[in-house]
Amino acid sequence: MLSPDELERYARHIVLRDVGGPGQAALKRASVLVIGAGGLGAPALMYLAAAGVGTLGVVDDDVVSLSNLQRQVIHATPDIGRHKVESAAERIAALNPHVRFVGHATWLNADNALSLIGDYDLVLDGSDNFSTRYLVSDACFFAKRPLITAALGTFDGSLTTIRAHERNEQGEFNPTYRCLFPEAPPPGTVPACAEAGVMGALAGVLGSMMALEAIREIVGFGDGLVGRLLMIDARAMRFETLRYARDPANPLNGDGPVIEDLSIHRE
Repeated sequence: MLSPDELERYARHIVLRDVGGPGQAALKRASVLVIGAGGLGAPALMYLAAAGVGTLGVVDDDVVSLSNLQRQVIHATPDIGRHKVESAAERIAALNPHVRFVGHATWLNADNALSLIGDYDLVLDGSDNFSTRYLVSDACFFAKRPLITAALGTFDGSLTTIRAHERNEQGEFNPTYRCLFPEAPPPGTVPACAEAGVMGALAGVLGSMMALEAIREIVGFGDGLVGRLLMIDARAMRFETLRYARDPANPLNGDGPVIEDLSIHRE
């Protein structure tokens, strides 16, 4: 499965007892879709490519701007004005030619979400708005794909893994994103990055942790973040974990589900 060049490239993974050759081969077979090549998606993509994930897809219809470069490390100054999927493709190819890159220069919506997500084994959501986060989480449920989702604030961030289409050891569905956040905040209550600012290095930390959780999910070592929300406070350099459970009243996989498709996202 691994060429001599790959054996040398991934040698530090292969000697890890919890990864080894089988784990590295699993990474090579895996396909991961990253939503957004921005502050979170950029470092996640770099580390997933370096780790040897076989296929990396990116959904992003934006172009690189100068203000992106403070945190979106997959892009460079000469890329300003280019589509982010184009500059991301070049950087990943330069980093690891063994990785197949697929760029989707489009806006994710209710009409294309299932077809895009269904083509990959695992999804990472690094989007910067609640409407996309709810769309991605609902689409992953219907497509039966695990989701690693993160959010970035000014000096804080959070990360969790959603496997709402699967059941736990007790035979109950795992919690959904809607169990954690039943409703989006009212418009205007959460300022955008351009208004409030964001610490660039924090995006690197959280994006790298998304990649780490993705690698852990693919290889299968350790304990994941299903039902646990990891929270980062960069001012105090504090990491905390909050446990959350399935809400029987949630509209997706609750006792009386009312969301049966993605039509609610067309409103």
